[in-house]
Amino acid sequence: MKRPSDSGTQISLTLAAYDITKTNIPTVDPDNPDVFFAVGEVKSRGIELDVAGEITPGWKIVASGFLNDAYVSEDNDPSLKGSRLVNAPYHGASLWTTYEIQSGDLQGFGFGAGLFFIGDRITNQSDPFTLPSYVRTDATIFYKRNDWGAALNFKNLFDVKYYETNGFYVFPQAPFTVQGTISFSF
Repeated sequence: MKRPSDSGTQISLTLAAYDITKTNIPTVDPDNPDVFFAVGEVKSRGIELDVAGEITPGWKIVASGFLNDAYVSEDNDPSLKGSRLVNAPYHGASLWTTYEIQSGDLQGFGFGAGLFFIGDRITNQSDPFTLPSYVRTDATIFYKRNDWGAALNFKNLFDVKYYETNGFYVFPQAPFTVQGTISFSF
């Protein structure tokens, strides 16, 4: 849904609900852990809301949030039935906004900031260890003129310690990081 107004404001709103079933997931043979059978099933049900647009000329915003119930619905091991999926949080949200000066000597100069929230999630089903939820803050300063651009991006501004998993290993994520870029469009 887009809502144009006299001020040029355009906001896009997307609401999605889903109920996904994935079958033939490899499951471990209870009698031999080195053998897998494609008999498993997982389900994911949830809702997601996304809002994006330009609030005023130069001020852009992107926000989203989700609720997700992802679980094992069939497995060779009956104790895993109903358990959460690895690395699948129940909820998360993000907000990113930027402002770019539209006229004058500083035209093309901009800045932005964002928050990214991920809820807690388990690392594996057989021995569930829970990774805690986190909120990461990022920021940017940029300048665009004609076909040229330059930016400084600040990731994990407050040096939050957070982790990701692939189901077997837990990986610490990047600490406070600064990245500079220069671009040219043609």
